Amino acid sequence: MSAIQTEINKAVSIVLKGGVIAYPTEAVYGLGCDPFNQSAVERLLKLKNRAVDKGLILIAAAWELLEELVLPIDPERLALVQASWPGPYTWIFPASKTPSWIRGKHSSVAVRVTAHPIAKVLSQQFGKPLVSTSANREGDAPARDAAMVATLFGRDVDYIVPGPVGHLANPTVIRDAITGEVVRA
Repeated sequence: MSAIQTEINKAVSIVLKGGVIAYPTEAVYGLGCDPFNQSAVERLLKLKNRAVDKGLILIAAAWELLEELVLPIDPERLALVQASWPGPYTWIFPASKTPSWIRGKHSSVAVRVTAHPIAKVLSQQFGKPLVSTSANREGDAPARDAAMVATLFGRDVDYIVPGPVGHLANPTVIRDAITGEVVRA
């Protein structure tokens, strides 16, 4: 077994037990947990000092892991969204079976099929989407490496998966899946 596979196994084990992990994504380190474990999500939000009403992004290895959490949209729009994946594109869909602690005050949910190799394998092994929010306290710059996550959060994060972030200079663009409008550049 490779060293990174061992790291991923540890991280998935912690997520399955309701823990909070940090892991590299397309642009920055993310904090993640099981989106269906309300206490894990609440703990993650508390670590970030983030209001629950803001909502969170879900990432997954494949669309099939996200599909049941969103309402259907126009097939042509869906084809455009899916053509951008896997990749650093986050899309807001009308929510279906997404828990309120993920949606926040919204009736929608932000989702991404990740192209980052570590984030992708984490989701594949977990078998579900993962919460993905930048590893920082609200208002601070996000961590771009494991050492910065350790400095920012210390032992408050249960596990830090080592690895490089992708080459994006900024967090992913967020667009509305129905209109295509940019919500966050």
